[in-house]
Amino acid sequence: MAKLGERIQQADWKKEKHVPVIECPDQVKAGEVFEVKVGLGKEVAHPNTTEHHFSWVTLYFHPAGEKFSHQVGHFEFSAHGESTAGPNKGPVYTHHQVTAAIKIDRPGTLHALALCNIHGLWESSKEISLS
Repeated sequence: MAKLGERIQQADWKKEKHVPVIECPDQVKAGEVFEVKVGLGKEVAHPNTTEHHFSWVTLYFHPAGEKFSHQVGHFEFSAHGESTAGPNKGPVYTHHQVTAAIKIDRPGTLHALALCNIHGLWESSKEISLS
């Protein structure tokens, strides 16, 4: 039986619309707040329809040299044009992009995990160093 980790897909976000894109400084000052933006479909647009959409993104931080990762936030996208009038006839669509303000006290890796309702789980990561 396959483990969940074996089902998480990775690719180059410049070529694959399902890969989360983590945008933040490569280097930050210890203890100072900085913004991390996670979006999907930056180079290749991902649909945001009732039938095909991202349901959520979860952001984690893994401090260098530590055993465990820490969840920074879990962000759900709940509006995909659903309506009693039918698919894609609703008045609101959630854009699949989030911003979190965080501070860290050691270098490490940010990991973003995102769920497409049709194409499953996708992950990306970004190293962060301290100045």
